Amino acid sequence: MSPRRSVADTLETRQRILERSLAIASAEGLEGLTIGRLADELGMSKAGLLGHFGTKEGLQLAVVDEAAAVFSREVPQRVKQLPSGLPRLKAVCEAWVSYLEREVLPGGCFFTAATTEFDGRSGRVRDALAGMNALWRRDLRIHIRRAVSDGDLPAGTDVDQLVYEIIGIMLALNHFLQLERDSAAPVRARTALERLFSAR
Repeated sequence: MSPRRSVADTLETRQRILERSLAIASAEGLEGLTIGRLADELGMSKAGLLGHFGTKEGLQLAVVDEAAAVFSREVPQRVKQLPSGLPRLKAVCEAWVSYLEREVLPGGCFFTAATTEFDGRSGRVRDALAGMNALWRRDLRIHIRRAVSDGDLPAGTDVDQLVYEIIGIMLALNHFLQLERDSAAPVRARTALERLFSAR
């Protein structure tokens, strides 16, 4: 086997591990990931699987990064062609609703589940989750501030309050989809978002 093929095979195996791990973690939490279970499901040895990540924590951190990549592809990257400001903000929110509605991950929003799991802890995984959430809030603030400067939102708009309310709607959407199995939840989320923006 050529060195190039070997590297490609290693990357492919790593990606396969991450995709399966993310699917499990979205439904059962990051602590639901066990090296033994993954090795059995993927037909690998425990040592071979650990060789890609070093430790269980290393695997968990890699899963957080993979979840961020999936979310980025499914939400902000889908609407990046739109101008920053209110058009992008509304489109981002619609893409976010669609992401949850389409059940891209079997357990719904990975970050909602993982944040609930780790919010009261300390450590690298908790810090990685907090960092990803902070980056997403920053992006939302950028679009809101641009909408204010463009005159599409009132000059007195409380940026942090609007971010809080948008995230609250999405948390409710994930809850009603996952726990209540409420098929009307996406419509309710869209209605709530429309009222949120039109009220300003």
